[in-house]
Amino acid sequence: MKIGVLSETYPGERRVALIPALTASYAKLGYEVLVQAGAGAGAYHPDEAYSSAGARVLPTREAVLHEASVVLAVRTAGANPNFEADLPHVREGQVWIGMMEPLYRPQGVAQLAARGATAFAMELIPRITRAQSMDALSSMATVAGYKAVLLAAHLAPSMFPLLMSAAGTVSPARVFVIGAGVAGLQAMATAKRLGAAVAGYDVRPATREQVESVGAKFIEIPLEVAQAETAGGYARALEEETLRRQQDLLGEHLVQHEVVITTAAVPGKRAPVLIPQRVVEAMTPGSVIVDLAAEWGGNCELTQPGETIQHNGVTIMGAVNLPATAPIDASMLYSRNLYHLMAHLHKVGMLPEPNPAIEDEIARETLTAHGGKIVHPRVVQSVG
Repeated sequence: MKIGVLSETYPGERRVALIPALTASYAKLGYEVLVQAGAGAGAYHPDEAYSSAGARVLPTREAVLHEASVVLAVRTAGANPNFEADLPHVREGQVWIGMMEPLYRPQGVAQLAARGATAFAMELIPRITRAQSMDALSSMATVAGYKAVLLAAHLAPSMFPLLMSAAGTVSPARVFVIGAGVAGLQAMATAKRLGAAVAGYDVRPATREQVESVGAKFIEIPLEVAQAETAGGYARALEEETLRRQQDLLGEHLVQHEVVITTAAVPGKRAPVLIPQRVVEAMTPGSVIVDLAAEWGGNCELTQPGETIQHNGVTIMGAVNLPATAPIDASMLYSRNLYHLMAHLHKVGMLPEPNPAIEDEIARETLTAHGGKIVHPRVVQSVG
């Protein structure tokens, strides 16, 4: 079996799916590693590092795709708008593993299925104890939450920490983080370390303890929500009337903070709009909103993905793909997530020849396409 690692073609993507240090680990599993020339450049891994580690560096993308039995990617299928350029080179029986946006943009998985390829989507790793080392969403959310705070601090016209000087005392910035998932908790912890007064909110009341554990104040909103989260621990989409009530109640707190970081997302659906235009216009001029849900429509009504705009004196950043802005550490974390998944699939007999009949929760939940069709029920439903 040959593993192929390609240069990423998503705009601004600097991560790589395999760092040189893990080449030997794949060799122990019996795989030869093929790397497209320049694939690791964005993460500061030169071709020579891959060659020294035992990988074979090939000059072109087509050469890698021609030989590889398994293709490892950061963003592919629906997660990469440039994916169609690879489609003519996808072979029947070839295995693709990476971020694919299978629930939000399932067309990419459908295209892989149509070519007869087998696809495993990293976003569908089940949140169970034995799959924690494979959980790429959590790894990348950690990076995104950290970077979001640094960007907010850069955009904010005031400083984060409490400072005392002969000229007077600088009050700490008031930071409000919406969403207490991995990204939100990391954002709260980072803002706290920078000296800000941090508050956090999540529709799931059970997150109070987690919010307080990182030093933030949990904002409690009197909102009756039945089944606020799914079995996998993700937030569930709210009914329209409940969402409007949530907007109004959140707005009362948002206008009291200078920095707002939003991380609320619902798998496979548009991100909920939690900050309508009327709330933005009530915020203090100079306030900053960093919207980590921008790629899925945004938590702020005015968010423009990939753009930083101003409205009524409020700066709104539509943050997209923040893990790519920390490519060294993000690549290391993601590469390890991929390796642990590959090692597991190899162990349970899903590789080198994929077998959908294997009764393993991790394999079953991540397998999205095989044998010319989409095989994951949730992805089938998303395709419609």
